[in-house]
Amino acid sequence: MPNLADKIGIVTGGGSGMGRELVRQLAAEGASVAMCDVSRQTMEETKALCVDDGLISGVRITCHVVDVSDEEQVARFRQEVAAEHGTDKIHLLFNNAGIGAGGSLFTDSRANWERTFNVCWFGVYYMTRAFLPMLVKADEGHITNTSSVNGFFASIGPNAPHTAYSAAKFAVKGFTEALINALRLNAPHIKCSVVMPGHIGTDIVANSRKVRSWKMTYGGTFCDLASSSRVAFSAANNISDTSRGTTIGSSAFFNELPLKMSAKDSVASAMSACECPKIPARNFAVPKMRFTAIPKKVARNPRSSLSLATRQC
Repeated sequence: MPNLADKIGIVTGGGSGMGRELVRQLAAEGASVAMCDVSRQTMEETKALCVDDGLISGVRITCHVVDVSDEEQVARFRQEVAAEHGTDKIHLLFNNAGIGAGGSLFTDSRANWERTFNVCWFGVYYMTRAFLPMLVKADEGHITNTSSVNGFFASIGPNAPHTAYSAAKFAVKGFTEALINALRLNAPHIKCSVVMPGHIGTDIVANSRKVRSWKMTYGGTFCDLASSSRVAFSAANNISDTSRGTTIGSSAFFNELPLKMSAKDSVASAMSACECPKIPARNFAVPKMRFTAIPKKVARNPRSSLSLATRQC
């Protein structure tokens, strides 16, 4: 989908972090956006940033207070989108909302565990179920689900259990890979991707505490905090590619992950499965994987590095 002008996109978790940057970048490309979050204030801040960026004529941005783990609220969100955007179809769905907590089955409460799992997994499922009919009615569509590097390995360090979040992110990865085939057979004009960022500089910890009180102790410091804008750029660019492929940002992984790459092939810049025609790319030949490195100049913050893995149809 190389041209986003006059398209309608849905972004969950649009009040901060990657979701905020997705809204800004989609709007800058001429797409109207309906974002949801649990905080209206942060969504209004996102909308104000879009206005400051300079909205293209005809672009509409709407804010909707929604808990994506609540199917009734998701259904209401769909109705609001149809009414406020005057449409029965959408073109883009970014299932981005997520929180953390419920790391341990021993020391964390069941409520915290299930809250994290429900937002991170059922939020993706409910949103896809609700908006799929509107995607089918469009002439082309794309679903982008945000998993995590913890959908590859369920650890943030040897001293920090990470069960709820990791379980949910594994589910998102598997669901998206299965959905690729379901769409190919039943709705081939809709594509889908799973984005698997490493440790990104977002407000997920603070936002999770706002949803409910919890504490989290990390076994070490995060490596290569990437900016939200760069991850959002890569996620948004996935929608212009229709090929299958996997990209892995080496900085997304802790050293113990058994993925062998030479220093020469290590990629610290933005990674994407998309080969965007506007951006020169380099390919690294690695067995069973395709690595695509996008230069840092595509980012709003050129000093940041990206840890990202993506698989898409």
